[in-house]
Amino acid sequence: MARFLLHRLWQSLLVLAVMSFVIYGLMGLMPGDPIDLMISSNPHVTSEDAARLRSLYGLDKPIVERYGNWLQAALAGDLGYSRTYARPVPEVLAPALVNTLWLLGSTLVLSILIALPAGILAAARPYSRFDYTVNLLAFAGISVPVFWLGLLLIMVFAVMLGALPAGGTGAIGDAGLWERLRYLILPVATLTLASVGGHTRYVRAAMIEVLRQDYIRMARAKGVGRLRVLFRHALRNAMIPVVTVLALDLGFLFSGALVTETIFAYPGMGKMIFDAIMGNDFNLALVALLFATLLTLAGNLLADLAYAWLDPRISYR
Repeated sequence: MARFLLHRLWQSLLVLAVMSFVIYGLMGLMPGDPIDLMISSNPHVTSEDAARLRSLYGLDKPIVERYGNWLQAALAGDLGYSRTYARPVPEVLAPALVNTLWLLGSTLVLSILIALPAGILAAARPYSRFDYTVNLLAFAGISVPVFWLGLLLIMVFAVMLGALPAGGTGAIGDAGLWERLRYLILPVATLTLASVGGHTRYVRAAMIEVLRQDYIRMARAKGVGRLRVLFRHALRNAMIPVVTVLALDLGFLFSGALVTETIFAYPGMGKMIFDAIMGNDFNLALVALLFATLLTLAGNLLADLAYAWLDPRISYR
């Protein structure tokens, strides 16, 4: 297991290094010169001053050389300054990351708590009324666009009923934990409704496939109870493909959070990436996108480790 873990960590670092170069190159193709934006509010800066600034920040060098300089500084712990906030990137990134972890963590837990029992019960009685109802709701959740669902929830619960805040976030020190949670309800509900349908469909399909296996028929023939067959013999094997989907879904949730956080003006990583790209804040957007990549890689690594726990036949020697 230790050898496998080291191998996967090495692979993840390699993928992260490649992605850092790709994202750096794509960010360099963004329209708008950062020096022109920096000095746009100062009419006294001449073209010679702008040329000296480009030389100072290395913007007049080839992109490979600029990437090498950035990577060397990043490995030394210097992730640069945010042009928009005039602060080091880690200081801007940390509070947004905490807010996004609250949002994604709550969404993932709630989605699993709904999708698991719904998918298992639908698979236990396939093509029944309950199964058709679950499938109908799942397809409805998959089909509804995230931005439309978010706007609908704002219209109903914030504008018409006035029960929940339409956007932003609360501060724990000033208003308490419950007040902060109130700001999370609508964004979490939007992301959960958008993702729980897909999770339910995967759980149902995996359970139906496992319930058709010979060893399940054998257990039933021996008189093993229905609940014992479902939860002791079938669920553990059915969870292997489900774990894969949940791990890969971290990336989807992060991209969904970008739209949701923008709609609800929620100060998380998604909204910060959007604002950084629109404001040509190169350093902030680059580090935030790399962190999103790191989150997806970590999810895949956790999924691989979960396989061995769910199925002892899988060996990582």
